[in-house]
Amino acid sequence: MQTAEQQGRGLSANNFSVARVQHELPNRSAVGAIFVNREATGDLAGRQNYNRSYAVDARMGFGENGLVNGFVARTQTPGLSGEQYAFNVGASHNTEKWRLGAGYAEVGDNFNPEVGFLARDNGFRKAEMSVNRNIRLRPGSFWKFHELRPHVNYDSYWNFDGLLETGRVHLDQHWQLRAGHEFHTGMNITREGVTAPFEPSPGVFVPIGTYEHSEAQLVAFTNQGAPISVRMRLTKGGFFGGSRVVTAPQVRFRVSDVFNTEVIWTRNDIELPGGAFVTNLITSRVSYSFSPQVYVQALMQYNDRANIWASNVRFGWLNRANTGLFVVYNDTQGLVDSTTLLRADRSLTIKFSRLLDLLD
Repeated sequence: MQTAEQQGRGLSANNFSVARVQHELPNRSAVGAIFVNREATGDLAGRQNYNRSYAVDARMGFGENGLVNGFVARTQTPGLSGEQYAFNVGASHNTEKWRLGAGYAEVGDNFNPEVGFLARDNGFRKAEMSVNRNIRLRPGSFWKFHELRPHVNYDSYWNFDGLLETGRVHLDQHWQLRAGHEFHTGMNITREGVTAPFEPSPGVFVPIGTYEHSEAQLVAFTNQGAPISVRMRLTKGGFFGGSRVVTAPQVRFRVSDVFNTEVIWTRNDIELPGGAFVTNLITSRVSYSFSPQVYVQALMQYNDRANIWASNVRFGWLNRANTGLFVVYNDTQGLVDSTTLLRADRSLTIKFSRLLDLLD
């Protein structure tokens, strides 16, 4: 992919390239490698203006239920040296009654994949584990319940100084009725280590410190296979030294597998020692399938805190292994204040992919 330079903004042209190879092996195993490159071109490029990422990955199946997977990656960025690595290893064991998982990841301080997305910068260590139990009930054995799913999840992010930046223990019980309705009763135990003040809302600051909280969570929804279904999520508990209440009602309408649409309103009511504020996010999704291979999807969101509208429309014509023709249009715009219009950000992407078997 080649982009044009923008003289007025001092942005050079760039060439982007991605190469990926993967070889499937028996019993859900596979090995692969990827190379991602950004190279500045043109008069504004200057010297040593590039970013490269390399990675190898693998997964190995053990018996019918066990799986181990992982990757090792490295980046190259002019001006950075050392700690440009990342790796991950995970294992899972899934049966009809149990789902067990654990993983560990580490990202170096200077790991810098400019083409892609990195959830946290400045390096971190991540540990996670999960235990899920599925309990199928005989008809009439426990009122009208069909299945119970108690589970516990743990995930944590540590910096290289040994500070627990984010930790969460999630305890939950899913109750599924035979009619298809379901509700979840859970709680989260959280810890956040803040090393620099930040401003979640204008004029409201969260100072440096360690914040330990717990919150209750309730989710209830009707049969998702019905033509009309509703869902409600409620979360209430501590939040950076204060409190937070999250309500998220959702309405969904569907006609078999051909047409689906839903509207979600997520409201955060937050009270902190430095002030209180409310955020609202409205999301609408629409999906229509002309056939199992041809579909169109649309997503629209409005964020009242940032005063931004965002929309995404995607057309897909599938071949095999999720390859085929894709046309995607994105549009983001809004108001900086009551009189200043945010610069619109629009893009149109046309992509065609085909899977080739090079070894057979």
